[in-house]
Amino acid sequence: MAPRTVLAGARVVLPTGVVDDGRVIVDGARITGSAPSSAPTLDLSGHWLVPGFVDLHNHGGGGASFTSGTVEEVLQGVHTHRLHGTTTLVASTVTGDMDGLAQRAGLLSELAEQGDIAGIHFEGPFISPCRKGAHSEELLRDPDPADVRKLIDAARGRASMVTLATELPGGIDSVRLLAEHGVIAAIGHTDATYEQTVEAIDAGATVATHLFNAMPALGHRTPGPIAALLEDERITVELINDGTHLHPAALQLAFHHAGADRVAFITDAMDAAGFGDGRYLLGPLEVEVSEGVARLVEGGSIAGSTLTLDRAFQRAVTVDRLPVEDIVAALSANPARLLGLYDTVGSLEPGKDADLVVLDAEFTLKGVMRKGTWVVDPQLG
Repeated sequence: MAPRTVLAGARVVLPTGVVDDGRVIVDGARITGSAPSSAPTLDLSGHWLVPGFVDLHNHGGGGASFTSGTVEEVLQGVHTHRLHGTTTLVASTVTGDMDGLAQRAGLLSELAEQGDIAGIHFEGPFISPCRKGAHSEELLRDPDPADVRKLIDAARGRASMVTLATELPGGIDSVRLLAEHGVIAAIGHTDATYEQTVEAIDAGATVATHLFNAMPALGHRTPGPIAALLEDERITVELINDGTHLHPAALQLAFHHAGADRVAFITDAMDAAGFGDGRYLLGPLEVEVSEGVARLVEGGSIAGSTLTLDRAFQRAVTVDRLPVEDIVAALSANPARLLGLYDTVGSLEPGKDADLVVLDAEFTLKGVMRKGTWVVDPQLG
């Protein structure tokens, strides 16, 4: 049995607030509440200790796609994000034909059963052609509940979330179906009105897929989905904090109106995250990544991101000037609760998995632990 280890001296972010000169005790794969005086101690003075990050919406990384990669490639992508602090990850697909998506769900469900990923997120094909973004228009379809059920069944209980344009025919019935099966219904890539969005929320939708992006802008006479999603306490809003998808003022608007307990930072990452510029495929569409920004070769639409959650954290502190406690909630606790995983991940509490991230005083990642094992060893010397 691995010896207990005491992580001492850091500023530790707990659900109750920031504790200076804090102590977190790791016993095997778990956080525990006590340790013998002889337990090895790692001095983290001058650092921050925060929970491992939880990413609800991620299409790949490290040169690998969750939509089309082999098992080995998917694991490569997962590992890439672990190196950047994401210890819990939901693998997202993009629009494809139904048979292909069902087959992909089978592969990803096996990885979920093994604990490599936390579940599957289907982004498309049930989205609006008007707001398709980096999705193939010829493969889009209305959210017929029978088709939605096909994907749920193919995921073998591992479907975490489905993004759909709820104003399309079958949209509301599909939201109800998802809610009945314990799958998150996310409103996104939508051209819905304010009233249509309210109807979808009342039917059981609980997430706004990358709020502000791929939906009508907020208007003073036609408020559209953004106003409905921000004002309703039942909705968690995803935000991509990479400096490309959102102006800092839009991010501040979301935090102000939704509150820190209803925001989830996501990456919406594609293959190039943690890998580099170049040409990639997102589903069947070709993407050019230049200076870290991914855009479709044809048309120039933003095509996901190259973001990692450690960068989202650092930007939230240095650019957005958000309180560290609010950032930790958006990166860890809120998405963990949404996924029904908060009893095991999302905070540094006794009994939970020893998933944690060490950051220096400038909020640069220095260490990552997952289930008690260092993925990135801080080697502080």
